[in-house]
Amino acid sequence: MSLHVDWRNSVALTGTVVKFLAVALLVPLLLAIVYGEDVATFLATIVLTFAVGTGLERFDTAEDLGPREAFLFVGLAWFSVSLVGAVPYVLAGHGTESTLAHPVNALFESTSGFTTTGATVMGDISLEQHSHALLMWRQLTQWLGGMGIIVLMVAIFPELAVNGAQLMDTEAPGPTFEKLTPRISETAQVLWKVYFGFTVLLAVLLYGLHLSGLAPNMGPYNAVAHAFSTLPTGGFSPEADSIAAFSPVVQWTIIPFMIVAGTNFALFWFLLAGRHERVVKDPEFRAYIGAIAVLTGTLAVLLFTGAAPALPLGGATNGVTGNALRQAAFQIGSLMNSTGFATSDFAQWSTEGKVLLLFAMFIGGSAGSTGSGIKVVRWLVIVKAARRSVFTTVHPEAVKPVRLGGTVIDEDTIRDILVFSLVYFVLFAFATVFIALDANRVGLPLTPLEAISGSLATLGNIGPGFGRLGPFGSYLALPSTTKLLMVFLMWAGRLEIIPVLLLFTRTFWRE
Repeated sequence: MSLHVDWRNSVALTGTVVKFLAVALLVPLLLAIVYGEDVATFLATIVLTFAVGTGLERFDTAEDLGPREAFLFVGLAWFSVSLVGAVPYVLAGHGTESTLAHPVNALFESTSGFTTTGATVMGDISLEQHSHALLMWRQLTQWLGGMGIIVLMVAIFPELAVNGAQLMDTEAPGPTFEKLTPRISETAQVLWKVYFGFTVLLAVLLYGLHLSGLAPNMGPYNAVAHAFSTLPTGGFSPEADSIAAFSPVVQWTIIPFMIVAGTNFALFWFLLAGRHERVVKDPEFRAYIGAIAVLTGTLAVLLFTGAAPALPLGGATNGVTGNALRQAAFQIGSLMNSTGFATSDFAQWSTEGKVLLLFAMFIGGSAGSTGSGIKVVRWLVIVKAARRSVFTTVHPEAVKPVRLGGTVIDEDTIRDILVFSLVYFVLFAFATVFIALDANRVGLPLTPLEAISGSLATLGNIGPGFGRLGPFGSYLALPSTTKLLMVFLMWAGRLEIIPVLLLFTRTFWRE
């Protein structure tokens, strides 16, 4: 039986994406030259990346991508960049005791970067143990993956615009993709310009704090590095203590940018176009801001009343109340949007505090944002569909459509959202059991909460979990089989699960 997928074109386009990474690798190469560290590592990676990409492009048949080929291309592209991104880790750690020299660890770290998960297997994160170039590459992978590699490709290469809408819809984080301009390539450019603009703004503000003396250790390197991981809701940091290594004013500066990163970026285009009412009336945006406000307020009360008795007070002018509010706002802004930054070891908090954070992790950011998770818009549709089900049970003759912001949601979309949510929870439950059993197999007992948080943190591209997987811990001790499962979870979670699972079905390839 012949294949019903023109895999050659998908592979050829994947080669184009891989070749593009050779250009992105020039950034850490420049740093390597400046600091005199790992120059050979990045030179070798660039040569290898360009050669592999050129070789894959030879499969091109000059045919347009169909729906199946688009799914295959997006899945292959994201997995391929993770493989390529792992090469510098392996080369830099070769011949040393670095944990990243192990291919599985390198693949885990690279996948975590590109999918903006922020989970790490680095045992020691510091510029004393790793080069400036390698740690900046770690940050850059998150920034490239945040708005979407395919979105960037559509913005750069006009030939992809023919299938651009379908490709971006497959990659887009959420159930809907909105075309903002007549040409899809222009829409991709708009999204990346907004994304780039916010990144530059945050980097300038952080460095400005350094120049003003309010953030002594936020030099230009750290300012750029943290801007690279805030806007993509990534969570990697060159500092072992994450954002806790910086002053409270830095933390307050980053909070609104994490919230921005979890907002549908199309809304910022409407703001620039003067269509402010579109933003104010957007039901998902209102629910998103409302959820952040309610969760932050609740967590602040819990912290103030002792949910984290060892919480540092953080500054003479920042009393207990101000500190509780800052910690609550930061952790909710970070975990609900799947950023993964931390200013406190919430793994040591009370059960109530941890359960609230776990709840925030399940919500996710907005569709069309760089945030991951289930997404606010899906929860809105699920709740409205549930209310309709209750209503029609009492009034079986009634016809009651599900509306969101005055727009009727078609039944196919509702079905897709319900299916996605069911698959999400089934995969989450399976992964939780596997993680617990596999860790126990190698004599590494995990608590149920640690196994649950590890599964959710990787599938939801969140990063930190609880216990040994907490914000100041790492995934290093987990067995390789669990790490490989988590690589799959991060990959599937970033592409909204269904496009990845399709690639493993007979129907996709044969029927």
